Amino acid sequence: MKKLVFIGSGMMASAMSMPANENGHEIRLVGSPLDDDIIKEGKQTAYHNTLKRQLNKNTKFYYLSELDEALKGADAVICGVSSFGVDWILDEIFPKIDPNLPIISVTKGMINDEEGNLLTYPEYWQNKLKEKGLDRKICAVGGPCTSYELADKDDSLVCYCGEDIETVNFFKEIFETDYYHISTSTDVRAVELAVALKNAYALAVTLAVGLAEKREGVGAVHYNSQAALFTQATREMTHLLEFVNGSDNQIELGVGDLYVTVFGGRTRKIGTLLGRGLSFDEAMEELKGVTLESVVISKRMGEAITVLDKNGKIDKEEYPLLMHVYDIIENGAEVNIPWKKFNKEDIK
Repeated sequence: MKKLVFIGSGMMASAMSMPANENGHEIRLVGSPLDDDIIKEGKQTAYHNTLKRQLNKNTKFYYLSELDEALKGADAVICGVSSFGVDWILDEIFPKIDPNLPIISVTKGMINDEEGNLLTYPEYWQNKLKEKGLDRKICAVGGPCTSYELADKDDSLVCYCGEDIETVNFFKEIFETDYYHISTSTDVRAVELAVALKNAYALAVTLAVGLAEKREGVGAVHYNSQAALFTQATREMTHLLEFVNGSDNQIELGVGDLYVTVFGGRTRKIGTLLGRGLSFDEAMEELKGVTLESVVISKRMGEAITVLDKNGKIDKEEYPLLMHVYDIIENGAEVNIPWKKFNKEDIK
C-alpha cells in the first residue's frame, strides 16, 4: 500500500483518487487555499461537493495548514491544482516536498514567454526549481478523460508521461484499473502540448453550439457546423504541435481530449454563451467563480502566435480559428467564424 498525497482537491485530482483507493492505496487529499469548503465537507461525510460524488469513507482530508502532517510517510505526490495555482504550488509547496518523492501532475496547460516560446507546466516547474538548485523531474497525465466519468468508472484511456519511464510505470501501477487504462510515454512535451491545445480549440468548436441556439433557440442542435470547426481545430492543432515540438507525435491525445471536452463541462458553457451573442465580459460574469482553463490557454496561445508572427517565425494566418478566439477574449470581438479562411486547395 502506498500513501498518496493529492495537493489540490479539485475535481480531476479527486476523481483520480478513486481508482488508486480501489487498488488499496491510502488517499490523503489536501486542499488548496480555495478548497476549504471541499475539505470541510470531506472531513464530515467524504462527499466531494464540486465533483458531486461520494469518495471512499477511508479518504483522509487535510486543510492546507495540515500539509506537513499529510506529507509524513508519503510515497508519492499528485499535483492537482488548476492553471491558476501553477506558481503557488511552485513557490509554496514544492520546496516542502522531499526531493526523493515522485510527483505527477494532472494540470493541463502551458506557459508562454515574451519571445513566444511555449513551455509545458512540468518544463516550467523544472526550470524554475533548477534556478533554486533543485533538480526534480515531474511526471504528468494527458488524454481524453473527464473527472465525472472517471468517478463513474466509465472506460477511460489516458497517457502518463515522464522522462524516467520507471517512475511513470510506478504511477501506472498505482492508478490503473479495469476501467482506467494507462498508456505511457517519455515524450512529456508532446503529450502535454497536445492536451493543452485542446482547451483553446474546444472553446472554438463550441461556439457553433451557441450560434445554432442564437438562430433557432436554446436546445437547437446542428452537427455540421460543429464538425467543421472540429476539423479546422485538428488541422491547426497538428500544425502547432509540429511547429512547437518538431512532430505531431501524440496528436491523438489532443484530438480525443478535444472530443470529450466539446461535449460537456465548463468550456462548452462559455463557448455556447459566446455563440449565443454574449460579449466575453458578459459570459465571464455569468460564469463567475468557475475555473476556465480554456480562456487561459487561448489567451496564452494567441499571445505566443502574435509574437512569433511578428518575429517571422510563424504565419498567424495559418491559425484563423485560434486567432479568432483570441480576438474575442483579448479585444471583445463578436463571434464571426472566418469560414472562408478554412478553405484549402490540395492539388497532387
